[in-house]
Amino acid sequence: MTDRELMEIAVEEARAALREGEVPVGAVVAVGGEVISRAHNRREQASDPTAHAEVLALREAGVKLGSWRMPDAAVYITKEPCVMCAGALMHARVERVIYGAPDPKYGAAWSLYNILGDERLNHRAVVKAGVMGEECLEMLREFFEKKRQGIGENLDSR
Repeated sequence: MTDRELMEIAVEEARAALREGEVPVGAVVAVGGEVISRAHNRREQASDPTAHAEVLALREAGVKLGSWRMPDAAVYITKEPCVMCAGALMHARVERVIYGAPDPKYGAAWSLYNILGDERLNHRAVVKAGVMGEECLEMLREFFEKKRQGIGENLDSR
């Protein structure tokens, strides 16, 4: 599967988060172009500040792969990872991180920090930004606009 096809699956996950009233972020872990795991944000549902899409997808992939090390994995995320998620991706030793929309407030792959490329750390990942970026950014804009307007739990207008 191509980067775009795998990002489309991450976008499907983000839409699921949107329908559930979660911040619309989706993630996919793939090895050799094959989907190993997929997840979306579940912080509100789980009352868990670590229930970000990336962390949940990495946890499931670790179980399926039988290892926390994922040196052949590519992770597709609809939004630039935060510091926590970038740290988890680094610790999992993923090979590539592909994301859609930048995150100017929390981004740790480029916008504010460059954790995944920091030469002081023992692992670095190849980062590719902007895959389906406009679509990913539009979902986030729509979510936060409706949130500011106080529109109900189900924020998916599609």
